Amino acid sequence: MTAPEHLPYSISGRDLVAEADGLRVQVLTLARGEKIPWHYHSIVADIFVGLEGTTVVETRAPRARHELGPGEHCVVPQGTAHEVTGKDGEACRFTIVQGVGAHDFNLVGAPAATGEP
Repeated sequence: MTAPEHLPYSISGRDLVAEADGLRVQVLTLARGEKIPWHYHSIVADIFVGLEGTTVVETRAPRARHELGPGEHCVVPQGTAHEVTGKDGEACRFTIVQGVGAHDFNLVGAPAATGEP
């Protein structure tokens, strides 16, 4: 799994809930104005579950916008570009489940990564 310190962005909060071979569960907090930039994963899917505020998960191909309130969820399949923000740039908090498989983080428009740096 890609270590947080190797990601090309920083956010206010990242709490590891559980991690096993090829699977990770975290609670992430985005402060006002923070975002997780457009990216995709080659192998793993992301499952988002809203906790606080409204988490916005946008995807390309297919183009979609998911606004997740507390308890609502969406799945972003492997290979699907996505960006995560708080609605209208506000703060949000969500759980993310990533897996199963090797995790990479590929910025859209950047050369593909081949796993952990």
